[in-house]
Amino acid sequence: MKFAICNETFLDWPFERAFEFARECGYTGIEIAPFTMAADANEISAARRTEVRRQAEQADLDVVGLHWLLAKTTGYYLTSPDAAVRRKTAQYLRDLAHLCRDLGGKVMVFGSPQQRNLLPGVTHEQAMRYAAEVFQEALPALEETDVVLAVEPLAPADGNFLLTADAGAQLVAMVGSPHCRLHLDCKAMSSERTPIPELIRRHAKIMAHFHANDPNLQGPGFGELDFVPIFEALGEADYLGWVSVEVFDYTPGVEKLARDSFDYMESCVAEAAEG
Repeated sequence: MKFAICNETFLDWPFERAFEFARECGYTGIEIAPFTMAADANEISAARRTEVRRQAEQADLDVVGLHWLLAKTTGYYLTSPDAAVRRKTAQYLRDLAHLCRDLGGKVMVFGSPQQRNLLPGVTHEQAMRYAAEVFQEALPALEETDVVLAVEPLAPADGNFLLTADAGAQLVAMVGSPHCRLHLDCKAMSSERTPIPELIRRHAKIMAHFHANDPNLQGPGFGELDFVPIFEALGEADYLGWVSVEVFDYTPGVEKLARDSFDYMESCVAEAAEG
């Protein structure tokens, strides 16, 4: 099992220090939120892209890819009824695909609830069509860069569009490309009636990426969610992608969150293997 951690976990730490500490904890991958480099991806120079990739390599980390794709940006919206806004958003996803490739990444997780929630007068069905259109327009760049766009369902507490793994799978099917697949997140799946292991098994064939976190917004092992059955399901599904730690509540402290999350996941994998 390949473990990564999202770089915004380290708050305002310099990248070099964050990467080195992540590797010290045992992680072999780092997932990057573009807003930690600049508010808009187009503001990130070629030199800065090269520098961050080099820093990850020096820390012996793989850059997994990007997430929080539209966070901190303005003017982009996945489900806007305005065709011009959708075209602009598709272009930005194409720009992000090049950023992802430049950093050495292979996957882009599309969560960004504030840029996809249903706008007044837009139905869920219309929003699905708008989203599929935007993703399809981004496909040429995804194919060119060999990057996969991973659709992330979110919990009702986080938004009002794509609230189940099944809905995410439906959108992936509408896009109809191997460069658009499904991302699953433990916090989000915890809001569903269907148990997380069952959701993993149901959607394993189209799953490109996975986030490990607890419904309490902290890391795996910091709450009541048992990850042993989760890793059993991932193993049964022959999942070969990354499991990235993503947290939202930093109360325990950066170092403890990073280190204890890794140790807990490693122990769960060992227990799952024994079972």
